[in-house]
Amino acid sequence: MSVVEDNLAALGLSVPEVAAPAGSYVPALRNGNLIYTSGQIPTVAGELQAVGKVGAEVSAEEAAACAQTCVLNAIAAVKSVVGDLDKVTQVVKVLGFVASDPSFDGQPGVINGASDLLGKAFGDKGAHARSAVGVAVLPKNVPVEVEIVVAVED
Repeated sequence: MSVVEDNLAALGLSVPEVAAPAGSYVPALRNGNLIYTSGQIPTVAGELQAVGKVGAEVSAEEAAACAQTCVLNAIAAVKSVVGDLDKVTQVVKVLGFVASDPSFDGQPGVINGASDLLGKAFGDKGAHARSAVGVAVLPKNVPVEVEIVVAVED
């Protein structure tokens, strides 16, 4: 097991199986020393963690937990490409989408659920650039979708 997986285990978490694509794409793709993940939604063992708009049917706290699940699924996608998560040298970028009620403007706080877990899992290598974007709707009516880009060693 990797240091990253040990860090997750200390939090009571583990890297899940990579989710099967729901369309014509791959979960993650390596180009040079970068791995790009496809957008990951909050599924746990194939079941949606939550549905609805943040600020209406889903609270900001629930959405932050969903963002954590999304990034855990993204970590699984990275592992499916690189094999050993300790080969990650830097989390480079996080892009988080939040299906938001028109009055909700707390997207950065929601995506902190993903960012905070990356910091706990990868330590200093988890610091990253980030965008948190409010959108009208996401696939399957989920409240959050997250994708990441990581740099890896050869």
